[in-house]
Amino acid sequence: MRASILKQDRFLIASVPGSMTDADLVVLRDELSGGVRRHRSAGVIVDVTLLDVMDSFAVRILRGIAHMVRLLGAECVVVGIQPDVAVAMVQLGLTLEGTMIALDLEDGLDVLRARGAGNVTGRG
Repeated sequence: MRASILKQDRFLIASVPGSMTDADLVVLRDELSGGVRRHRSAGVIVDVTLLDVMDSFAVRILRGIAHMVRLLGAECVVVGIQPDVAVAMVQLGLTLEGTMIALDLEDGLDVLRARGAGNVTGRG
């Protein structure tokens, strides 16, 4: 099942469905990187609220998305990690180091705005 990507102002919001294959995650990564360039997005939010399992590949892809988005001149925030998923990630030693995290979509938008990601003058 593929993620849906919406454009809101200068942000892209990717809602990840509850079940995604590794191939779906790779497609999401590629679509987000292309979307950032195409729309000149200032920020990306990846909403993982519906994920009840996050394996090492999914974590690696999320870190990669965040890094890639930064290389393209935008900010990235992962939102909606469920408590059970967070516990499992800690137990497995899976981290999203270097990736901004927020509680939910609203907080993610606040983080991007606070970092100036929505300012037109913020992009060179």
